[in-house]
Amino acid sequence: MLILSGFKPDRILTNKYMLSKRSEKGLILLTVAVAIVLFVYWLLYNPVKDIHASIPGMDNRPKESESSGGKVKIGEGFDFFKELSTDLKGKWVQFRGANSDNISADQTKLINSWGNGPKIDWQVELGEGHAAPVVYNGKVYVLDYDEVKKADALRCFSLETGEELWRRWYRVHIKRNHGISRTVPAINDKYLITIGPRCHVMCTDPNTGDFLWGIDLVKDYMSEIPFWYTGQCPIIVDNIAIIAPGGSSLLMGVDCATGKVVWETPNPDGWKMSHSSVMPMNLNGKKMWVYAAVGGIVGVSAEGDDLGEILWKTKDFAPSVVAPSPIVFGNGKVYMTAGYGAGGILLQVKKSGNKYSVETLQKFKPKDGIASEQQTPILYDGHMFSILPKDAGGLRNRFVCVDPNDSQKILWDSGSEHRFGLGPYVVADGKFFILKDDGTISIAKATSKSFQFLDKAKIMEGHDAWGPLVVVDGRLLMRDDKHMLCIDVRAN
Repeated sequence: MLILSGFKPDRILTNKYMLSKRSEKGLILLTVAVAIVLFVYWLLYNPVKDIHASIPGMDNRPKESESSGGKVKIGEGFDFFKELSTDLKGKWVQFRGANSDNISADQTKLINSWGNGPKIDWQVELGEGHAAPVVYNGKVYVLDYDEVKKADALRCFSLETGEELWRRWYRVHIKRNHGISRTVPAINDKYLITIGPRCHVMCTDPNTGDFLWGIDLVKDYMSEIPFWYTGQCPIIVDNIAIIAPGGSSLLMGVDCATGKVVWETPNPDGWKMSHSSVMPMNLNGKKMWVYAAVGGIVGVSAEGDDLGEILWKTKDFAPSVVAPSPIVFGNGKVYMTAGYGAGGILLQVKKSGNKYSVETLQKFKPKDGIASEQQTPILYDGHMFSILPKDAGGLRNRFVCVDPNDSQKILWDSGSEHRFGLGPYVVADGKFFILKDDGTISIAKATSKSFQFLDKAKIMEGHDAWGPLVVVDGRLLMRDDKHMLCIDVRAN
């Protein structure tokens, strides 16, 4: 028989009651705590935080991350294919040629018609884009995008045969957005500068393909990648590469030999990088760089003790999308245009002592004078020529000539039977070569008297043939969105 000393049933009941009360109180406190947490979460939760306004050109773009562009090893890869021996000495050294005017300095006599058809020397396949080449001593250089390797690729070809000689590349993840690569390199005897779609600047030796240095403008200068990726083309002046980051620095000069920044232009207004390129100009006897950023147009000193300093600026022309580049008329006048309804503006830069100022002489609607969506107009023989944008009414997509000194009066247009979309054009041997979106190229006499059409031929079956044209050593280089062609346009 089991005997429990001191056993008291009433005490056990009391303990059970107290435990029950404590458990009930704890459950209530836990419920209250959970309710408070849920309430705070509901109060702070923003169901639309990841919803953003739709911005033209920002669709189909990958998020910035280490895998998509944060840690890019610029110039990491190199592929060599073959050596080249050539006697060709022609040069097309940068966007719009050596004089930034899109007028070929080649003295070769060129064809007036296509005869039995264009003589295509070679054709190569490229990644999707609109990037155009430079040419130097028989070699063609183009910044491409390798869609298999997921890499920006600077490719070097023979001008005579189209054989690829070498390529310098670096991995960077980019999705198509009306093309990928769209810039033109800059080159001289020692240096070759490129700017990739995500603002990666690369300097190489044009003779060997050796990597020299690179700059990530987004990482180092807080540049904002433009809507349709980088469209700005670099220039080289006295072995200094001129770049417009549009972030912490509006413009800067980089020593091609070392990669060191030798001067910077402040960006107090926070203007952003556009698709436009910096243009070298001489205004009122002063060398300067003129740049149309997203935010306004600026003139920056290109010489002297004030090198890199802002000489003048205006916000009178500041569309959100800017692709053409500024044009200097002489007498201190600068013309700028853009598409999407922006029209154009004529500026007057004045000098008083050592100070410069700028005033707006006239603004133009798309139907009033020359406007352009992509290509930069050509100033030739005292007149300006361009393809009008789609918002120019009945004159849309026509090639036109205006008198820049007479309120942009249109002197002639190419007519309804000759429309050219957004395609490029160049002056060579006193003729216009004009490329239509669909790969049809026309020849017309370069004159301000009338549109004197000579001949045309459909050369490519692709589309979006927007890349700038190059004429050098009697060859014409052109491209659509996925191919580059070399055509022999020598008269004989």
